[in-house]
Amino acid sequence: HCNVSQNGAENTSLGSWIDQQRVFYKKNTLSSSRVEQLNSIGFIWDTLEHAWNKQFYELCAFRARKGHCNVSTNDERNTSLGNWVQQQRKLRKKNTLSSDRKEQLNS
Repeated sequence: HCNVSQNGAENTSLGSWIDQQRVFYKKNTLSSSRVEQLNSIGFIWDTLEHAWNKQFYELCAFRARKGHCNVSTNDERNTSLGNWVQQQRKLRKKNTLSSDRKEQLNS
């Protein structure tokens, strides 16, 4: 994967460089050739979006297996997913869940 933390002692400089590439990308100051190079190795530009999508796909797999999306936070095998689902429901109730994400979750 290409999601390297700055916090690991052995990858501090690599993590810093990766964060810098993300900043340049967001500011639209990263050359198109560098964007292409990073895309070619599966570079993750938005780690928060990537994490959300990962949980969403886990929920889809859960639904395919169980036939529902009522993931218990007490299920040892699905604690993280259950917490994520609970958080999405809270965000929806507060009306702070984006329309794109609502649409994905309703699909």
